[in-house]
Amino acid sequence: MASHYSFAAEVWEHPSMGAWHFVSLPEAIADEIEDLHAHRANGFGAVRVDVTIGATRWSTSVFPDKTRGTYVLPVKKPVRTAEKLAAGSLAQVEFVVAV
Repeated sequence: MASHYSFAAEVWEHPSMGAWHFVSLPEAIADEIEDLHAHRANGFGAVRVDVTIGATRWSTSVFPDKTRGTYVLPVKKPVRTAEKLAAGSLAQVEFVVAV
């Protein structure tokens, strides 16, 4: 059974990882992913997802971030460029956990 999620979140730039940008998943979604899908995560907790922001679709993983207490979704530069997103922008995110 695939798990579908939709939420809006602010894009933020990681302060020590160059130009990496992310959105943080809402806590309730992160908790559900942990409960339903963590057993399939790779060695460092990443869970594969298929993502849509605007008209852009791609596959990636969400990662647990202990500092933020949730999973984070990387938003690569081609997506940010295509969807006109920058740090501080609000992104409407839809994703499904890859099965």
